[in-house]
Amino acid sequence: MITTTAPRGPKGPRPQKKFFHRRKFCRFCTDSNIKIEYKDPQTLREFTTERGKIMPRRITGNCAKHQRELTVAIKRARTIALLPFVVSEG
Repeated sequence: MITTTAPRGPKGPRPQKKFFHRRKFCRFCTDSNIKIEYKDPQTLREFTTERGKIMPRRITGNCAKHQRELTVAIKRARTIALLPFVVSEG
């Protein structure tokens, strides 16, 4: 009986890849000088995509507390037209 640790494909067992993830950190927890304010669209634009969507926490690396604050600030900035809801094509 032959046992392998990796699943077998048509060409044999797959080699294991070494995968390194860089630790993400909350930008607002590490630097207390940065404030989340709806009046600062430059800072808020860093956390939106080019289409205008809010980036998720798993991509930005924010903690849950600051991600909630960031979401509220982006929505407020959109309401008073500092940030767009949707970026138009063309």
